Amino acid sequence: MERRLRYSVRLAAIGLLVPVYYVSGKLGLKLAFVNTSISPVWPAAGIAVAALLLLGTEVWPAIFIGAFLVNLTTAGTVATSLGIAVGNTLEALAAVYLVNRFARGRHAFDRTQDILKFTLLAGGLSACVGAIFGVTSLSLGGYAQWTYYRAMWWTWWQGDAIGVIIVTPLLVLWSGTPRPRWNLDQIAEAASLVSLLVAVSLIIFGGLFSSIVRDEPVEFLCIPFLIWAAFRFGQREAATALGILASLAIWGTMRGAGPFVRPSHNESLLLLQAFMGVVVVMTLVLAAEVAERKRSMEKIQQMALSDPLTGLANYRRLVDVIDSEMKRFGRTGRSFCVLLLDLDGLKKINDTHGHVVGSQALCRLADILRVHCRETDVAARYGGDEFAVVMPESEDDGARRATRRITELVSRDKEQPRISVSIGAAVFPRDGLTITELLESADRALYSKKNRTQAAVAG
Repeated sequence: MERRLRYSVRLAAIGLLVPVYYVSGKLGLKLAFVNTSISPVWPAAGIAVAALLLLGTEVWPAIFIGAFLVNLTTAGTVATSLGIAVGNTLEALAAVYLVNRFARGRHAFDRTQDILKFTLLAGGLSACVGAIFGVTSLSLGGYAQWTYYRAMWWTWWQGDAIGVIIVTPLLVLWSGTPRPRWNLDQIAEAASLVSLLVAVSLIIFGGLFSSIVRDEPVEFLCIPFLIWAAFRFGQREAATALGILASLAIWGTMRGAGPFVRPSHNESLLLLQAFMGVVVVMTLVLAAEVAERKRSMEKIQQMALSDPLTGLANYRRLVDVIDSEMKRFGRTGRSFCVLLLDLDGLKKINDTHGHVVGSQALCRLADILRVHCRETDVAARYGGDEFAVVMPESEDDGARRATRRITELVSRDKEQPRISVSIGAAVFPRDGLTITELLESADRALYSKKNRTQAAVAG
């Protein structure tokens, strides 16, 4: 049953991918000038690599069928179309193999070194396969002249290479999770970025204000907006900005506007594609560096505010949370309570079983607090064998329920050695008006309860 389901999913993916590849291929061939089957703009190559990276290499028949149909309905024979389809399929398979092997697969756009490897392996090296098979098939079939082999090969290679560099990151990055969640300010900023990028792209490449910028080297004016996308948003948004820029640039160049226009349409597109290749790599690298720096800063911040053994908040974070709750009380008048917990007999566990087992006992209690406290509560390691839980908008009843729940959960823990916990509570502002007073009050309640428990056991 499971195998049949996987087979059905694979067939569905192939059935969907074939028309997508076919349509993108037909659109690319509308820009074919040196030969009806050779275009300097080939987004289908990027779609093929992205599909195999995301769906697995098992869907390769879709690339083969799509490429075969594109070429069979354009020019050539069954034989030349088969040769081109084989080349396009092997190109995508080679790209995916090399990227998976050397550039972390679908995660290739997270780090600078992997982006550069992806560019070299998928965009540079693998594109040679499709160009060799394609131009050779057309030449052998009599649909291209051998004397123009080099020029045709260069056009084919550049179209495939830039198609992979632009389209594959866009599709792979947006297929990942989680999706971005923007607030209103971020939405407004993104809208402003897109609007300005479109306006500047139309000025540079679309002929807007052509009397002012005609024949001027103004293509660099788009770069600040790509930097904006990389710094303020991330890799996905930067890849999207690149896609918008590339689409408008191709459209404008074909209308005879922009800095890359030459007497030959093919030469114009080759110059534009070379420019876009450099800009794409630069922008993706910058976006990856910014994202990596953000991840490093978040990790440093997390380490500064969390206990390295248990992963709970540390004392510094505990103090900050209590201070925030005190300030909120000043605004809302709603009390909160602090539980102070002590792992009973930790010294005995350490002496009997060793410090590793003692550390594991601390982690067992920490896991109970992490999983079973309310989402609004903050659990922290207070120090040594003591923990604390800050419970917003809670008083004595909430503290008693939490104490009972934690005690029961600890008693159900069947791991050895068995553990138990003593808990004291303090309510703000009744039991203290400062952080120190509140913690001392909870500490007194804790040891009062611990002493009563020990006395009862001794009696």
